[in-house]
Amino acid sequence: MQPRLWFSFVRKCPAPCRKISTSFSHDASKIRNMALVAHIDSGKTTLTESILLQSSYISASGSVDTGSTTTDFLPAERERGITIQSASIPVKWKNWTFNLIDTPGHADFGMEVESASRVIDGAVVLIDSVEGVEAQTKGVWKQLDRYGVPTRMMFLNKQDRPGASFKLSIRSLLTHRLHPHPMVLTLPIASFDPQDYMHAEPGIQGLVDLLKWEIWRWNEAGESTCYPLPTDVQALEKLEFIPSHHPIIPQLAPARTQLLENLSMFSEDLMETLLALPSEPSSYLGIKYSDIIPHLRKSTLENKILPVVCGSAIKHIGTSIAMDYVGELFASPLDVPHDSAKNAPLRMLAWKVSWDQKRGWMTYVRVYSGKLTRQSAVLNATRNQKEKVSKLLLMYASEPLEVDELPFGAVGVVLGLKFTRTGDTLVSPGAPPSARSVMQDIVPPKAVISASVIPHSHSDLEPVQNALESLSRTDPSVRYDLQEGQILVHGLGALHLEIVEGRLRSEFQANFELGKRRVSYRESLGSNYDPPHYEKPLVTNNDKADIAGTSVVVALDIRPLQDDEEGSPLWDGNLVLNKAGVAIPSPESSSTANPELLIASGIATALSSSPHSSLPMSHLRIQIREWSTPSPLSLLTGASAIIMRNRIRKAGMGPLMEPYSFFKVSATEDTLGKVVKDLTEHGAELQDLGDEISNEMDEVVGYPVEGNYIPPDMLSPSSSNLTGSGASPKLKRFVHALAPLSQMLDYNSRLRALSGGHGQFDMVNAGFRVVAEPRKMEILREIGRA
Repeated sequence: MQPRLWFSFVRKCPAPCRKISTSFSHDASKIRNMALVAHIDSGKTTLTESILLQSSYISASGSVDTGSTTTDFLPAERERGITIQSASIPVKWKNWTFNLIDTPGHADFGMEVESASRVIDGAVVLIDSVEGVEAQTKGVWKQLDRYGVPTRMMFLNKQDRPGASFKLSIRSLLTHRLHPHPMVLTLPIASFDPQDYMHAEPGIQGLVDLLKWEIWRWNEAGESTCYPLPTDVQALEKLEFIPSHHPIIPQLAPARTQLLENLSMFSEDLMETLLALPSEPSSYLGIKYSDIIPHLRKSTLENKILPVVCGSAIKHIGTSIAMDYVGELFASPLDVPHDSAKNAPLRMLAWKVSWDQKRGWMTYVRVYSGKLTRQSAVLNATRNQKEKVSKLLLMYASEPLEVDELPFGAVGVVLGLKFTRTGDTLVSPGAPPSARSVMQDIVPPKAVISASVIPHSHSDLEPVQNALESLSRTDPSVRYDLQEGQILVHGLGALHLEIVEGRLRSEFQANFELGKRRVSYRESLGSNYDPPHYEKPLVTNNDKADIAGTSVVVALDIRPLQDDEEGSPLWDGNLVLNKAGVAIPSPESSSTANPELLIASGIATALSSSPHSSLPMSHLRIQIREWSTPSPLSLLTGASAIIMRNRIRKAGMGPLMEPYSFFKVSATEDTLGKVVKDLTEHGAELQDLGDEISNEMDEVVGYPVEGNYIPPDMLSPSSSNLTGSGASPKLKRFVHALAPLSQMLDYNSRLRALSGGHGQFDMVNAGFRVVAEPRKMEILREIGRA
C-alpha cells in the first residue's frame, strides 16, 4: 500500500506563476460560480490565498497580516487587514473552472456579499472552529437564502487554534438552524502522536476523507502524503503510518457507516445498495467513492444535506480536499434555471460596478444565456437604454486579461457601459420581448449612519457631488442627499463611512471635510391621515395638484404599516402597491415610462424627506388608486410628489424611529460587571448572559441532533483543555444585548478601556424601532427641528 506524495508548498513555478487561458473550450458543466462567505476573521482571504497556491496560480502565498494577499489589493484593505470589496478570480482546478469570489466578512460591507450572492451557484461558508456560528455567519446565510443559492458547503477552519472544537462547531450548525442535516465528509487528526491527545495539545496534522476512504498527513515542511485505508475493520488496527492505539482509529468505521446510512435516507438507490450488503462490520468500508458521489451530489443540489469539511487554511490543510468537493458537489450553470436553446439570446446580470482611472467604468457581469462578444451592442432592459461594449476582461483580482467573448455561465468584466448599475439586466438588442424581462434585482442594505460632507470651497461643491454620485454607483449601499443646503452621505456603519471618506479623497480627489457622524433616523406617518378611498369619494381636492399650468389627479391610499405587514427594502421599509394591489419595484430599478412607475418615482421623492423633520419616511403603506393622463405623461411624477408631501404634512408628525443593533460582547469575568453597567447606562436591553461553554448551546432551540453524526470531543483535544470548569478570572463571558446604534458609535474604544484591551464585540443590524416621546425630543433637538 504505497502512499501518494504531494508537494503542494514546494512547487517550482516559473515567474510569474499563472495558469491562465483566454479560451472557453470547456463546457458549462465544468464551471463553478462560487464565493467564500463568513463572519469577519474566519479566514476567507487566507483560504482564497491557499486555493491560489494549490492551483499554481501563485508560487508563494501571501498573508493578511503583512498585506500581501492577492485579492486584498486596495490600500485600505492592506492597511487594515480586512476585506472591503469582493474580488473575482477564475481558478483552474483539475478539469473544472472555478469563478471564485472572495467577499468581505464585516457587516459594514454587506453590499458586496449581497451582490456576489446574486450571481453564484454555490458558497463555501467558513466557520472559526473556536467560535462556531457567529452573528455574521447567520447574516450571510440569510443573504444566500434570499437569492436562492442552491449549493453550499461548510469549511470548519482554524482547527489548529487552541480551543478549536470540531464537535461544537458541528453542533452550532444545528443550534443556529443553518441546516437540519450537516454531513461530515472529513475528520481532523490533531496529531499522529497519541500522547498529544493526552496532553490536550492543539493542532492539526492530518485529515480523514470518509468518502474516498483515505488519510492525509502533512509534515512541518508542508508536504502532504495520502494513505489509502483498508476495507477490513481489523486491518485498521494494523496501519503502518499511525499507531494502533491512536484515538482516531475506533472512530473511522463508525463515522463512515453513519455517513452512508444518513445519506441513504435521501437516496433510495443507495439505501437498496446498503441493504444488499452482508451484515458485517466491514461491509460499508468497501463501497467505492465513485458509487457514493452521485448520491451525495444529488442530495446537495436538492439542499437535503449540508456537506461539511475541515482544515486550516493558513497551513493549507484541507484546501485541496475542499476544492475537490466543490467541483464534485456544487451546481454548474446547467443545474440552475436557464435557456437551454442552442442559439439562446444573450441575457446577463450586472452584479457589480467599479471605477478605474485608466479603464473607466468596469461592469462585472454573469452570463445567464447566449454569449457576449467584444464591440457588440446590448440593451439594458432595466433602464431601457442601449449600451455599447468596448472590451471584455477576465479579472484576476486586480490584474485584467482581455478576452474576445464571455460565453454562457462565465463571469467577467465589460468596459464601455455608461448607464448600467448594479442589479441591471442586459440582453441582446434584438431579443424577443419574452427574453427582455428583468431578472431579480440586488437589494442594497439600509443605511444606518450618516455624516455631513463639507466642501472646502464653492468651487469644490460640484466635484464633491460628482464624486458622491460615482461612488454611489460603485457601492449602492452608499446614499447621499441634500438637506437644507447640507450634503449628507449615508452608510452601513462607522467603518463604512471611514472607507467612503478615504475613497472620495484617493480615488476621486475630492476636497472636503467630513462632519460629525450621526445615525440615520426615520419618521413614520402621523395619526391624522386620510381614510382610504373606499370610505369617501374616489377623488377629492387632496388628490389634485397644479403643475406646469395643468391640474393632475393622483389618488393614493396612505396609512401606517400594520404589525403583520412588512415593508420592502427597496422602498426603505415602505410598501408601495399598484392599483391591483401588487408591490411596485423601486423606480430606481426601472425607467419604463408607464403611469404607475412615473407615480412611484414621485412617491419615492416625497418619501425621501419628511416635511416635518427632513428625515426619510418609513413604515408606510401606499396604494395607487387612480390617476389622470396629463400631457406630457411625465407630469405625473411631479404631481404625485406634491400630493404625497401634502398628505404627509396634513397627517402631522408621526413617530420617530432609530436604528438598533444586536451586540454580542465578550469580556473576561473580572471585567464583566463594568461592561454590563456601561451597556445599561447607554440604553441597551440585556438579553442573555453566558460563558464560552454554554453560550452557543443555550441560545436558541435548534435542529435536533438525532439522525446526524456528532463527532466525539476527542477529535479536538485542546477544546477540553479550555472548556474545563472553574472560576478563573480570565474565563471568557458573553453578553447579548440590543442597543440603539446612536449610543454605540464609540463602543470600540469604550470596550477597550473597560476590559483592559481583552474585550471584543460583534454587531448585527436589528432594524428600526419606534422611540419614546422623551427620546423623540432629543432626536429633534439633535437634528435642529425642536
